[in-house]
Amino acid sequence: MTNTFITLLETKDALLADGATGTNLFNMGLQSGDAPELWNVDEPKKITALYQGSVDAGSDLFLTNTFGGTAARLKLHDAHRRVRELNVAGAELGRNVADRAERKIAVAGSVGPTGEIMQPVGELSHALAVEMFHEQAEALKEGGVDVLWLETISAPEEYRAAAEAFKLADMPWCGTMSFDTAGRTMMGVTSADMAQLVEEFDPAPLAFGANCGTGASDILRTVLGFAAQGTTRPVISKGNAGIPKYVDGHIHYDGTPELMGEYAVMARDCGAKIIGGCCGTMPDHLRAMREALDTRPRGERPTLEQIISVLGPFTSESDGTGEDTAPERRSRRGRRRS
Repeated sequence: MTNTFITLLETKDALLADGATGTNLFNMGLQSGDAPELWNVDEPKKITALYQGSVDAGSDLFLTNTFGGTAARLKLHDAHRRVRELNVAGAELGRNVADRAERKIAVAGSVGPTGEIMQPVGELSHALAVEMFHEQAEALKEGGVDVLWLETISAPEEYRAAAEAFKLADMPWCGTMSFDTAGRTMMGVTSADMAQLVEEFDPAPLAFGANCGTGASDILRTVLGFAAQGTTRPVISKGNAGIPKYVDGHIHYDGTPELMGEYAVMARDCGAKIIGGCCGTMPDHLRAMREALDTRPRGERPTLEQIISVLGPFTSESDGTGEDTAPERRSRRGRRRS
């Protein structure tokens, strides 16, 4: 393991992360319902191209193609016995890309949700969740990632299980949740809840924040929610490239590169240290984000009205932190970064 991620975090004003995995791989021929992780072995040149696209666009770090790399997710494709193989391969491809780059690039080992609901609401036990996350973490460590990167989590119980697994693997880590239900996760967590949650852990995450969710405006409202808690821990913002729309039989995200450039600057000014894209974010978006971060000076923390005027309206009136009623907890499988 190298310390590239920690070095970048300590020396750069803001880090540009990567964009979408699914959108880019679908453009390369991945079919809906297929497991992207299988391409780490079956289509290594395409996964290398995925990683290289982020580096060429100016990203300081990229996530490995291992979002669905737990045994629980791979079991859906009868690949649950290939956890080590697929995660090591995804990490090694990333390590090779980063090591060939002319500047420091960090490789983050993507760890997504198991897709199961944890006890007491569901059937997945804490012990089994820790075991699955630990298996994946050890494989990503073996493959050479700089940091483990938990993403798109909805339940605090699953976040805790992953944190315990990462400690067992003796790896630094970051972790994001997805706030997609009126400013809350699907399991009712608010930005304030998460800012408090991350302080429970030893070791604590090197950075925490939000990814995916709904539109760019909404994720910035969540970032402001983190900042309002007075956190001194680096904050991550990986928002979608606009709002998804169904066009000609395909899901299309309406965010332009110009909009994502505006989003990147506003995310930084809201308090985010690590800024990237999620669903729909392509290399062209990343290039615009890189240019905006490099050429536009820091500004004052934007108001909600300023966010709306630049990026468009929020998808809900509430940010989840007021007196509104929390949404009903319900089952869902974690979505990948499409």
